[in-house]
Amino acid sequence: MTTIRSELPKPVAPMLASPGEPPSGPGWAFEFKWDGVRALAATADDQVRLYSRNGNDITGGYPELAVLSGLVGGRPVLLDGEIVTLGENGHPDFALLQQRMHVRAPSPWLVDRIPISYYVFDLLDLDGRRLLPQSYQQRRELLAELAVDGVSPRVRVPPQYTDIDGRQLLELARLHGLEGVVGKRLSSRYEPGRRSPAWMKTALWSTQEVVVGGWTTGQGRRAGTLGALLLGAYDDDRRLRYIGDVGTGFTDRMLDDLLVRLADLEAPDSPFDEPVPREHARRALWVRPQLVGEVEYRVLTPDRRLRHAAWRGLRPDKDPAQVTLS
Repeated sequence: MTTIRSELPKPVAPMLASPGEPPSGPGWAFEFKWDGVRALAATADDQVRLYSRNGNDITGGYPELAVLSGLVGGRPVLLDGEIVTLGENGHPDFALLQQRMHVRAPSPWLVDRIPISYYVFDLLDLDGRRLLPQSYQQRRELLAELAVDGVSPRVRVPPQYTDIDGRQLLELARLHGLEGVVGKRLSSRYEPGRRSPAWMKTALWSTQEVVVGGWTTGQGRRAGTLGALLLGAYDDDRRLRYIGDVGTGFTDRMLDDLLVRLADLEAPDSPFDEPVPREHARRALWVRPQLVGEVEYRVLTPDRRLRHAAWRGLRPDKDPAQVTLS
């Protein structure tokens, strides 16, 4: 007898939050903002597929999440959430996660040394029924009924808070070293691919996705290796604008990895669609704009330059063409 297998739910482009202060007034729920990698998870029967924010299949990189099919009893389900790695203090550690993000088929040793968890915060498809038109509150209630939280250490459903002011939760995030908070309107539908004001994110520090357009060699202890990366982002006219450089935040492992990648992308000319300041351009080694990374920074100047930037790592889950200046 032939067994009929259920069809995996089709993924969608994740809904995105708009930056701003925590919203006030009734009708909002708040969640902590987790410092990880956004991922959609589709499961049906014993099948599980994971998709990055730009739609790439990343299933092989996170074999721990095969448990999802059993947690939902084999039902066709599409989940939205964040893949995180917890550090020694129990908080999400993006630097640790970097060591998993670039590995398509991690060894059992790496999986054991750097375990990941999937923090689920939305339910988009259930038993063949698209839930996108449903309100956020209805989707969260259906997610709670799945009862997947705490059954496995690899999958959690972080709480939402409707009885606390967003600014108070932001202060709690600050005290516990978390990234920030997200406010979601209880009545909001899921808007695939849209950066919607129905979701508002407030970060305790600013981060920016960047395209690497060149690099300069180091001095002193870093002589002969990478000194700084020259960074860009696309404007509304699809021009690659120079937005500054970053020379801190690298581990030795990162430096070695970046040098190999940059050598493969060597280019004769600057990829930027505007002049790079002479003090950087005269020493620059140019590359094709294919590497996407992320930096943390304190200030964005009026001329759209990053100040006091620190490197956080490569973002292989991001497409260079989608990197715009926040």
